[in-house]
Amino acid sequence: MEERMRDALSPSEWRVMECLWTGPKTLMELVRALRDSAGWAKSTVTTMVRRMEEKGLIDHEQSGRTKVFRAALARKDAAAAETDSLLERAFQGSVGLLISSLADRNSLTKADIDELYAILEQAEEESK
Repeated sequence: MEERMRDALSPSEWRVMECLWTGPKTLMELVRALRDSAGWAKSTVTTMVRRMEEKGLIDHEQSGRTKVFRAALARKDAAAAETDSLLERAFQGSVGLLISSLADRNSLTKADIDELYAILEQAEEESK
């Protein structure tokens, strides 16, 4: 996982990243998207973009007078950090406790269980 992604993204950072994972955007395109989805003002978007750029989560290219922002962090890296954070916070780092919790709450469908078996079989094959 990338060094800059030691911590999980905040909910606000996720919103910005969701916009940028679909493709590069100008500040005004981000403002429009986040005004519609989150009700954010231009000043809020500008502050978030600046902070996220300082953290290395996003970067930009200059196109004339316009900055075009893009995600500097892949979705899979953000998802991995979020998973690690959840496991540590809620399940003492134990995947078994997570799965047990889901099973105890009847949250796993037959399709989920079949998918878990397939994932575990693949992981077992790759570890040989």
